[in-house]
Amino acid sequence: MSAHEASAHGTSAHEVLAARLESLRGRVADLVERRAADDPTAADPLRGMYVTPETALRLATAPPPQAAPAPASDAASDTKAAEDGSPDPLEELARRFGLSALDRHVLLAALAPDVDRRFEPLYGYLNDDVGRRRATVTLALDLSGTGPHDPLARRRFHPLAPLRAGGLIVVEDEDRPLPGRALRVPERVVAQLLGDDALDPELVDCDVELLDAGNAGNAGNTAPAHPLAARIAALAAERPLRVHLRERREGTAAGPVADALRAAGRPVLWHRPTGTAGDGAAATAVALLREARLRRAALVVGPLPAAPGPLMRSLTAGDVPVVFFGSEPYDPGWAPDAGLLALDAPQDGIDAPRTWQTELARHTPAHEPDFDLGEAVAPYRLSGTQIRRAARDAAELAAFDGTAPTVAHLQRSARLQSAPLLDKHARRIRPEVGFADLVLPDEPLGLLNELTLRARHRDKVLGEWRLRTGGGRGRGVIALFAGDSGTGKTLSAEVVAGELGLDLYVVDLSAVVDKYIGETEKNLERIFVEADRTDAVLLFDEADAVFGKRSEVKSSHDRYANLESAYLLQRLEAFDGIAVLTTNLRANIDDAFTRRLDLVVDFPFPDVEQRLALWRTCLTGTPCAPDLDAELTACAKEFELSGGAIRSAAVTAAYQAAGHGGPVSGADVRAGARREYRKMGRLEPGTHLPWQ
Repeated sequence: MSAHEASAHGTSAHEVLAARLESLRGRVADLVERRAADDPTAADPLRGMYVTPETALRLATAPPPQAAPAPASDAASDTKAAEDGSPDPLEELARRFGLSALDRHVLLAALAPDVDRRFEPLYGYLNDDVGRRRATVTLALDLSGTGPHDPLARRRFHPLAPLRAGGLIVVEDEDRPLPGRALRVPERVVAQLLGDDALDPELVDCDVELLDAGNAGNAGNTAPAHPLAARIAALAAERPLRVHLRERREGTAAGPVADALRAAGRPVLWHRPTGTAGDGAAATAVALLREARLRRAALVVGPLPAAPGPLMRSLTAGDVPVVFFGSEPYDPGWAPDAGLLALDAPQDGIDAPRTWQTELARHTPAHEPDFDLGEAVAPYRLSGTQIRRAARDAAELAAFDGTAPTVAHLQRSARLQSAPLLDKHARRIRPEVGFADLVLPDEPLGLLNELTLRARHRDKVLGEWRLRTGGGRGRGVIALFAGDSGTGKTLSAEVVAGELGLDLYVVDLSAVVDKYIGETEKNLERIFVEADRTDAVLLFDEADAVFGKRSEVKSSHDRYANLESAYLLQRLEAFDGIAVLTTNLRANIDDAFTRRLDLVVDFPFPDVEQRLALWRTCLTGTPCAPDLDAELTACAKEFELSGGAIRSAAVTAAYQAAGHGGPVSGADVRAGARREYRKMGRLEPGTHLPWQ
């Protein structure tokens, strides 16, 4: 019973517990009186610090002690609770943990010194040791009308008995015989009985989040609930369901399950284990199960660590609904006797555009988006929890800028929800260019627009319209950019990423390819796995290094090289992200890879008109001489340069102009073009060889 519930009935939990303790104090006084009646050392101030010969003789010859009469009930507290109609916190605890009458008396005796200090000296006297001021097993049983001679009473202190298995008491001094062991009640249990329902201090540093019931993040959202989540919540209301969910992306199913449980009126304790489940797993599990029982909550645990067996076995020992989740398939060896229901979470989850709209309306009710919200958020594969956080962050960013939420605010906040795990394996580029920065013919430009279209609507076409074939194929979008060096392949990949509002990750092939057999595949698998979990565009530059043609097997090297290609062929089919492969030598790409590509974009070498447009685009932001356009036209005709070379030449011309302190002149541009020709080992236009 919480303090709020107790006060609503007119009696606080502290008052009910105080009445029980007062009744216990009367029984303690009776036991003290009986013990002192035939104890010659009762008045000795040093009693308990030494044993005299007379005391030893009395203990050796005295008859067995008579147990106190068993308490029929705690009359004072029962009467007070009955008069006020308030629930008794101890009785409520007994119902939730399945405690017997003897268990309740033992628990009350054990927690008394934690609530009332007057019990400490009394317990020290009864323990015949002034330094032991907590209840021992013998003392708790004596006060309950029995003793350690009773085997049924001793069984209440077994590790699997309700008191210990539920984490309600801790039996200390394991090196002592059972009758002399001290009993301690965890502070969380004492606080609960006093009406304080704050989260257990033992769980504060264990990454445990308490989600209150009836306040699910999708409250007010009229979109239909996730079918899998609704079914789990319904079954959890009937029995202590235990489920393992395998997710393709973290939180895509666990978040909706937590929301469904909360909407059904059940609080949720979300535990995110860190590292490998080790010795601390058992203690954490006891505290989690105790907290869940105290709150009538369900447990959501994940993403699971490596070797989660000990944690699973500990958490499934109680009668609490538990939902485990992770990206790895369920292994029956983790918890063979737990009765876990192993489920694969479907990729299709919530109605993302509708959830975005609901969450934005909650944070910015006075503003309606003036853009196509569905198109803006289509590239992001976020769970309901991630969408709520992204919408909140977008509203805060907009408030900071003093505007209504824009596409840029949404895209920035959505990108932050994808953990930057790819940073370990690839170089991140934040796109700063758009289609206006590209100078390409109509055909490749049209294919690039089609690539962004496929990336936005792949979930609808391949998922909702069911145009994805079987065989475990993913929903990835893969394109090949082929063309000579400097024709704009990498720039186009950045433009596509910027148009989608995603980051571009360039895979460093030098860090992927390994001379040891099998290591290259492992490195690539790490990249693909993280790319599947992250909303980003993955760029394999110079892809023919790893996506090359298979060859006839003439040696073991050929065999393993073909195995590498075979792995890539299979992995691309199961890929769920967006990937761009670039190559200068399209003929070197295996035909089997080409068949698995969604688009192949050929980047031609620029003609005169395109070279002139490239010169003008590169020098747009620089101060230019009045007659520069004529010189640009001449350079476009005379110097056959690619787009990348023209950009380098424009940078050289800008440095020349900065050096002489004037605008970019025709001489500066021609000097930059000549520099690029020399770098390529080509003769400048108009140069005559000695024999000519």
